Amino acid sequence: MKSEYKAVVRQDGRWWIGWVEEVPGVNSQGETRDELMANLTSALAEALEMNRELARSAAGDDFEEVTIST
Repeated sequence: MKSEYKAVVRQDGRWWIGWVEEVPGVNSQGETRDELMANLTSALAEALEMNRELARSAAGDDFEEVTIST
């Protein structure tokens, strides 16, 4: 499982906003850069777990997990 991802972050007024490049829909905001990074980390973990559950559900009962890398 990939353990490093890239986030695009910027400050917009008093807010920090960011997006995880590799996972569409994973974005967040925070009042500080540290808060943003914590929020992005949490959003990413939740998205990966949800995607994992969806993939396993779609595969049914008889499946194999295979590690791939790019």
